[in-house]
Amino acid sequence: MTKTPTITLNDGRAIPAIGFGTFQIPDDGSTYQAVKEALAIGYRHIDTAVAYFNEDEVGQAIKDSGIPRDQIWVTSKLWLQDYGFDAASRAIDRSLTKLRLDYIDLYLIHQPYGDVPGAWQAMEAAQKAGKLKSIGVSNMTPTLWQKFVPQFETIPAVNQVEFNPYFQQQPLRQLLAAQDVKLEAWAPLGQGNQALFKEPIIQQLAIKYHKDAGQIILRFEHQEGVIVFPKSVHSARIKSNRDIFDFELTSTEMAQLRALDTGKGHHDPDAPGVSEQLLHAFDVHADD
Repeated sequence: MTKTPTITLNDGRAIPAIGFGTFQIPDDGSTYQAVKEALAIGYRHIDTAVAYFNEDEVGQAIKDSGIPRDQIWVTSKLWLQDYGFDAASRAIDRSLTKLRLDYIDLYLIHQPYGDVPGAWQAMEAAQKAGKLKSIGVSNMTPTLWQKFVPQFETIPAVNQVEFNPYFQQQPLRQLLAAQDVKLEAWAPLGQGNQALFKEPIIQQLAIKYHKDAGQIILRFEHQEGVIVFPKSVHSARIKSNRDIFDFELTSTEMAQLRALDTGKGHHDPDAPGVSEQLLHAFDVHADD
């Protein structure tokens, strides 16, 4: 089993460079099976969130895996409905309970709207109490970063955003690099965009390295220093997505893949009304 490389965060902790994403995997037993399989294959980083509605199955799979807790990195995220200091503090405790954990390795502000400073203060307090080891943000554009982060006492360790060869987030990456903030990619395979998979350079490299298109994309992102979260419920794909550490793209090939950047993604966090749309789509207290 190939050991997963790590990336050092600005708080000194080493995070596995590839994780298993669980967004839109149902909590009908599917998440449990997928996470258990991912851990058996060798993944040691699991990414979940309050708004994924599957923290409980993630936690059960981790518990049943038999793998020592300190060998698994767990990321979860605070949802919009629980911003503000008191609400966020309660939500962190709920995440710990559902995940059956004494601490969470990385906890993120999932969406950057509303009382973000209050939520961040709760996360800082939970970090000092040992409940959270590292803290970060998600979906922060340069505009939103500059709006909120100057109010923070602690600089985020990561910013998890949309990223793939068609949307390489260059302005944001320059901003983050100045404070040694690592970028994490959700939808690193472009949400299954077949045009991306069929790009001639990606097809050529897949043939050269005896890999598939998805593995070429993930390897490119890894060499760019991006932490990736491919997601699948299919055994073969779960395994192949991690099989990217036995080859290396050349500098010329990396430049060719960088040239695919269009500067545009599917999700625009700066667009008007996004927070309202998200709150309508994901009600984490519907069953309270």
